[in-house]
Amino acid sequence: MTFTENAIKVFNQAIADYHIKDDVDTPICNPYNEGSIENVLYLKCWIDTVQWHLEDIIRDPQIDSDEALAIKRRIDKSNQDRTDLVEQIDTYFRDVYKDVKVADGARINTESPAWAIDRLSILQLKIYHMQEQVGRADASAEHKAKCEAKLAVLLEQNIDLPTAIDQLLEDIAAGVKYMKVYRQMKMYNDPSTNPILYAKK
Repeated sequence: MTFTENAIKVFNQAIADYHIKDDVDTPICNPYNEGSIENVLYLKCWIDTVQWHLEDIIRDPQIDSDEALAIKRRIDKSNQDRTDLVEQIDTYFRDVYKDVKVADGARINTESPAWAIDRLSILQLKIYHMQEQVGRADASAEHKAKCEAKLAVLLEQNIDLPTAIDQLLEDIAAGVKYMKVYRQMKMYNDPSTNPILYAKK
């Protein structure tokens, strides 16, 4: 099983587990051993899934303004948690490939493997929810047809993206590409770099 085949399996399990109750306040029950990459991948996709539904809720035009603000702040925290997990996945890859001898002329990729894995997690959510739209009993035939066309594109992406990720990992393992990780520096989350926050001290 390739890395992405395993990741997709874990992502889809997280999505299915969330939708048992379909409630953004459902506590996570991660079935994988702490310290395993599967544990991290499951947590990553769980966070993505909860945030997906928070993004739906906050777009309700009748939402109470206090509730909307609370959800916005929850989404901000979720984004930071997501970023932290992506960096944790990159740390895993750096450890896996730490002994690889980088070939002369090896090239760098536009993004680290973990940020591509981040997109793979979101893609599983898009597929799940687009399939939901295709099967809606209350939707028009036109709506379903549009969603079926979009689903076909997503399913094609779900072949291409994992292939590209696995090829990148193979290239890193062979030393023909190398990892260079830039930590995300979200200045607005840092009280020392957000002028609105440090001005209040």
